[in-house]
Amino acid sequence: MTMNTRFLPVETPEPLPRASFTDPQEAVARLRALYDQATGFLVQHFTAVLGGQKPRARYRAYYPEVRLTVPNHAKIDSRLSFGHVVGPGSYVATITRPDLFGNYLTEQLSLLIRNHGVPVTIGASDTPIPVHFAVAAQTDLAVPQEGVLDFSLRDVFDVPDLNTVNDDIVNGVAGPMPDGSQHLAAFTAQRIDYSLARLAHYTATLPEHFQNFVLFTNYQFYVDEFEAYARRALADPALGYTGFVAPGNQCITDPDAPIAVLPKMPQMPAYHLTRPNGQGITLVNIGVGPSNAKTATDHIAVLRPHAWLMVGHCAGLRNSQSLGDFVLAHAYLREDHVLDDDLPVWVPIPALAEVQVALQEAVAEVTQLEGYELKRIMRTGTVATIDNRNWELRDQSGPVHRLSLSRAVALDMESATIAANGFRFRVPYGTLLCVSDKPLHGELKLPGMATDFYRTQVASHLLIGIRAMEKLRDMPLERIHSRKLRSFSETAFL
Repeated sequence: MTMNTRFLPVETPEPLPRASFTDPQEAVARLRALYDQATGFLVQHFTAVLGGQKPRARYRAYYPEVRLTVPNHAKIDSRLSFGHVVGPGSYVATITRPDLFGNYLTEQLSLLIRNHGVPVTIGASDTPIPVHFAVAAQTDLAVPQEGVLDFSLRDVFDVPDLNTVNDDIVNGVAGPMPDGSQHLAAFTAQRIDYSLARLAHYTATLPEHFQNFVLFTNYQFYVDEFEAYARRALADPALGYTGFVAPGNQCITDPDAPIAVLPKMPQMPAYHLTRPNGQGITLVNIGVGPSNAKTATDHIAVLRPHAWLMVGHCAGLRNSQSLGDFVLAHAYLREDHVLDDDLPVWVPIPALAEVQVALQEAVAEVTQLEGYELKRIMRTGTVATIDNRNWELRDQSGPVHRLSLSRAVALDMESATIAANGFRFRVPYGTLLCVSDKPLHGELKLPGMATDFYRTQVASHLLIGIRAMEKLRDMPLERIHSRKLRSFSETAFL
């Protein structure tokens, strides 16, 4: 017999009082206390219900929030791209996982308090925490499918609400909240929680292992080289890396420690070469195609990385190119289509000077070439990204004409998607590709032709990506996250 739970009273934890803080660390501590109280309440009652206890109420708890009230048009340093709001008013952000985002939140709140000279107020929001997200960190708990319990889960606990899990803020279409306050952060707490859950699913590693500098690739060969490099790095304490994490959350600190191959690999496995405070490098093998590229970046964006780069293979479009040559993208021809509804194709995706310089310097260091000699193996130009892997099988007159008009020098299926989503999410981006075939000139990607290329070039290409990330890591944050990625009316949080 199905239990009737539709008209249960609502039971909530006794909230901590709202409080204002001028110390960002104390503010984050209060956020954590509120979050732990709320999720602890939900986990307690969810566990009891799963154990057979009859629900006596609808159990509800709320995300904590940060609220900033700015009374006037204070003059802010015009060089700053984040850490301030655009005018007087009330600004608010719901917060999740302050344990995971503690350093980030402390940094962002410190900038707001310093730049505006006002405190931030911490309290409970009016956004309920879905039980799925509250128990996500409990590895021994799982939310059952609808119909397993003798009552509807949504009648006793809050469940994810797609009305609040969206990209309206970053897409620039979110208006003020019902109380008139503006958005303080690029993502709502529910949107972040959704992506944290998807990241664990797609990559088979927990979000806390992700580093601030992310490399994307489309071939397993790069993964093998990344693991080999990680082991060498762990053997050299001077490099500052502290561990290596593989799918299945396998963490090693000993360069000779074994890593098991999972019996079932995830769709987009992630590998993490860690440093303190997330200053290491993550490599994600997104596979082939713009859909995977969008999926990965949609979710990694909530972690607010400092940069992401695409280092993969491409088709060289110029006869002057050779297999193994590098392509540094300075523009993108977007024919991937997966972001057309979020970021129209008429929006330019500019090259970012800081990233371009870091990549070019890294190529010069690794190849020991510079100046005019560097042009022998690297070309800067437009990269075309398409959504049809077998485009060569169609009438080539149309595609080739468009490629020629765009001055494209390379073609792939991921780079423009990653760059466009970096632009959309305000994450610095870049692309360095390696020519693996020349389909317009009779050099197709066939197993026999590729063997020598893979053996000789993958290690150098990956090392270039790593060196570029290390160069970006050494830059001040305000230089990496420049004003080029910020819109007219921008959120204060990075």
